[in-house]
Amino acid sequence: MATSCFKSESPYLKRDERQHHPSDIKYGMFLDQVQGSSSGCKPVNVALIGVGRAGGIHLGNLVSSPSFRLLYVVESDKSKFAQVQSLAGSDCIVTEDLNKPLSDKQLEAVIICTPTFTHCEIVLQSLKAGKAVFCEKPIGETVEDTKRCYDTSSSTGNILFCAFQRRWDPTFADIQARVRRGDAGHVQIIKSISRDSPLPSIEYLKISGGIFHDCMVHDIDMQTWVLGELPTQVHTMANAQIPEIAAIDDFDNVVTTLRYPSGTLGIINVNRFATYGYDQRLEVFGTKAMFEADNGRPNTCLTSGEEHFSRVPIHHSFPSRYETAYAAEMESFARIVRKVEPLGITYKVSSAVSKIADAAEKSAREGTPVNLTWADDDLPSGYTAA
Repeated sequence: MATSCFKSESPYLKRDERQHHPSDIKYGMFLDQVQGSSSGCKPVNVALIGVGRAGGIHLGNLVSSPSFRLLYVVESDKSKFAQVQSLAGSDCIVTEDLNKPLSDKQLEAVIICTPTFTHCEIVLQSLKAGKAVFCEKPIGETVEDTKRCYDTSSSTGNILFCAFQRRWDPTFADIQARVRRGDAGHVQIIKSISRDSPLPSIEYLKISGGIFHDCMVHDIDMQTWVLGELPTQVHTMANAQIPEIAAIDDFDNVVTTLRYPSGTLGIINVNRFATYGYDQRLEVFGTKAMFEADNGRPNTCLTSGEEHFSRVPIHHSFPSRYETAYAAEMESFARIVRKVEPLGITYKVSSAVSKIADAAEKSAREGTPVNLTWADDDLPSGYTAA
């Protein structure tokens, strides 16, 4: 055979030397599971506060991870108690009393997944009780509230982790690493798309903090993290095509442009509802290369017919789209609590994202661009002013 000269040695000869490619994050997480806690230390004793949309995801991850021991679940809706207890196990205490876990000296950390308007006070209570805190974004509804929380974290010496889970998405993380290595050259344009699915309830939207602080903050964090820059100007055009959303003085279609100090232009498109699924994309166009993060799908089945080809729709919503990211984010929190990994999302990151979101909303409501200034001390570690 013509190719017989290309035969290689038996794959068993160096079997133990071969490793999985680092892009296969799921396999790495599997190895952590079978080899023990990914933190490399004893499990973190934790309480979950709130079992809504995000809380339900975290509940499953906490129960299945060797890095945590779930001692408490705090939930105000007693109708959920039986289901939560069955998932959390008999050793976990399910209660509506927040003071019960906060007064337990065995408890080391809390996971806060309650509505946005409650975050600040629960964060402050938990930090003052001596607990490390994982809080879904945003930490506070205002820049001032966010600062109060981080000041308390600093004064008490307890960790405050703001959850921007997209940083742990394998594709987004890969793109960020490539951009920071210089593989794209100088980035000319960075564009992100976030279109929600399914349509959120009006009850949720009323307490969500609005589309800028509920949705766009993820894109703002993504763009600034990928680039390592903070914008000097934002300009937003927005409207509400859905009457019920207009009635609560919010928007459902938003386009924001961002001007970065190095000359990079940013575009963020956020929508409250996409009929075809949870649309999450990122494009980075540079002088040397372009990187794209496309939508994943629940399975890879391709149907071929006489006159058509089709695939299953993209992921329906965020629990399936960001399944891996949520799990990896929680493992990262365990390592941070055990001080084997540094805290990446600091006060400077959270406050900058909130400041940019405020400016984007102000631009939408006033119809004019908004300029932003940053002192050197405002820049998060790894970010530059130009």
